[in-house]
Amino acid sequence: MSIDYDPIRASDRTIQRLRALHPSKIDFSTGRVERLLDAMGHPEQRMGRVIHVAGTNGKGSTTAYLRAIAEAAGLTVHVLTSPHLVRFAERIRIAGRLITDAELDELADLVEAKNQGQPISFFEISTCLAFEAFARTPADLAVIEVGLGGRYDCTNVFAAPAVSVITPVALDHLEILGPELSKIAWEKAGIIKRGRPVVVARQVDEALAVIEAEAAGLDAPMMLLGRDFDAYEQRGRLVLQFEDQLLDLPPPSLFGPHQFENAAVAVAAMLRLDDPRIDDAALARGVASADWPGRFQSLTKGPLAAKALARGSDIWLDGAHNPHGGAALAQSVARLAARDGRPVTLVVGMFGRKDASGFFPNFTALGPRVFTTPFNSPSAAPADELAAAARVAGLHATESASIEEAVDSALAEPGPAPHLIICGGLHFVGDVLAMTPETWPT
Repeated sequence: MSIDYDPIRASDRTIQRLRALHPSKIDFSTGRVERLLDAMGHPEQRMGRVIHVAGTNGKGSTTAYLRAIAEAAGLTVHVLTSPHLVRFAERIRIAGRLITDAELDELADLVEAKNQGQPISFFEISTCLAFEAFARTPADLAVIEVGLGGRYDCTNVFAAPAVSVITPVALDHLEILGPELSKIAWEKAGIIKRGRPVVVARQVDEALAVIEAEAAGLDAPMMLLGRDFDAYEQRGRLVLQFEDQLLDLPPPSLFGPHQFENAAVAVAAMLRLDDPRIDDAALARGVASADWPGRFQSLTKGPLAAKALARGSDIWLDGAHNPHGGAALAQSVARLAARDGRPVTLVVGMFGRKDASGFFPNFTALGPRVFTTPFNSPSAAPADELAAAARVAGLHATESASIEEAVDSALAEPGPAPHLIICGGLHFVGDVLAMTPETWPT
């Protein structure tokens, strides 16, 4: 089964070449990537310990906490994430630094030669490229985020990861993974490996039953948040309770109540490594220092931030794009608005395949003004369709022709300066960050 799916912004010369040669067709099999990795001498087996992360929401934030904790403990860490926001290099972090253009060029030539013109997707060949980059530089740990699904994702080539992590599973990518939640959970649970530990975030019952069955069938020791360990906010701090340990940690660096659980899952996974360098001090420093652009990120630079500052507003960027992500974002926004009682305005751009009708009702109780806009993708939902979905949810919505027009209109509204939330998808958020090199993720 192959499905045309490409949310990637082609802004890098090497990546443009790879995309032209290898259209982004998802193939529900790991056979092609396994063939290429074999031809390359199996770089995935020369990367050191691996933490493999799957889930619907919170994958990126959890990965950011994993990296931050490991680096706070003095470990060198490779990281593979997707998608990128502005530049492809954001996806591949080699022992703490982004891959360079020269390295991309060299490695692209290598994987192209090893592939020998055989069918392969863009994401598959770029994943093999990343694994080769990681294999060439010694590191203590590689944190690998699943691209889509899990069981047949091209990152799912590790026979014995140090730890597997499954973040909350929800309805998303229904045209590829769904439509049932149990089917999506089955895809995510595919990263669980025989006898290897897996740390699992809180799940709805339907998803949890599938994940538990997979872990039991593979004799994989499973730690479930809310059952085998717990985490909660207490006096603004993150408290984790294990059977034989209590941790009192600083609040997570990323904003929002859901980040307490994302950070807790990362802490539990890092403890499963049983590395003496990962002590309480490293856990505290990591939780308090993680950085993950586009996830309730405060925008303080660039043209839109300047406009907001002149109005007395603040701008926040968040990639939430499905009902579950919308619920988490609404919680964060409610907490932000409660600080000063100022109104909230949403600027929303979203892919047409996303569930806008399930996204907007999360905000009904907050009653924000909504400005909808298309963005730089042929798959972007028309602004009028998004506005109609917002109105069905009882929100006042206005269509705009561009992100700049939407922000200008939002800031021109009478009354107190609003908290301005730009959301709806990472590609949309990436367009905002791409406006000036000042805001490019590093």
